[in-house]
Amino acid sequence: MRIESRYNGPSGSGNGGWSAGVFAASAGGPGPVEVTLRRPPPLETALTMVDGEVRDPAGELVAEVRPVGTVDAVVPPVDRDTAIDASTRYPGLVEHPFPDCYVCGPHRADGLRIFPGRLPDGRTAAPFRAPEQVSDATVWAALDCPGGWTVLTPGRPYLLGRIAAVVTALPSPGDECVVTGALIRAEGRKALVHTSLYGPDGALLGAARATWIAR
Repeated sequence: MRIESRYNGPSGSGNGGWSAGVFAASAGGPGPVEVTLRRPPPLETALTMVDGEVRDPAGELVAEVRPVGTVDAVVPPVDRDTAIDASTRYPGLVEHPFPDCYVCGPHRADGLRIFPGRLPDGRTAAPFRAPEQVSDATVWAALDCPGGWTVLTPGRPYLLGRIAAVVTALPSPGDECVVTGALIRAEGRKALVHTSLYGPDGALLGAARATWIAR
C-alpha cells in the first residue's frame, strides 16, 4: 500500500478518509470495517498490513483495521440546490487549518473540493462532483471531511481518529452528488459524527461514522 502525495490531508500526511479507504480495501473483508488511525498516515511510503495492523517500513504502527457488524449512520439527504447554498457558507473558505487538503482544501484545484456548510438544523451539506477516477477510497474520502466540519471552529482544528464506512455503490465519473454530515455528540476532545453520500438520483451511495479528535 502507498498513499500518494496528492491525497494529503494535513501537510505531509495522508487525508484520513482516503487513507482509511485504502487500508479498508487492502483488508479485503466481506463486510464493513473500522479503521483507527494511530498516527498521521505517511505519504509515498510502502506500508504493509498483517493481521489488521498497518505498519511502515520501520515497523511503526500506522493504523488498525477491524471488521464491524453494521454501520448505521445515515444522515438525511438534501437536494442539490440546498447543498450548493450551504457550501457558500463553508467556513474553510475564510479560515482553514489544512487549506491544501485533498478533500476540502480551497487551495486544491485538483482535489475533490467538497466544501460543507452549515444547515439551519446544524447538519452540514455540500455538492460533490465525482472525479474522473472513482474507487472505494474516493467514497471514504468524501465521507470524511463533511463530518469534521460539524465540529471544526476557528482556532480549534480536529483530526480524524477513527472511521467505519459502508460503500453501497460507486458514483460514476462526473456524477453530481450530495454529501451530508451530522454531529452526534461531543465529549471533551472527541466528537462522534455521521456522514452520508447520495447520488444524482438521491440513492444512498455510502455512509460512515467517525470519531474526530481536537488537536
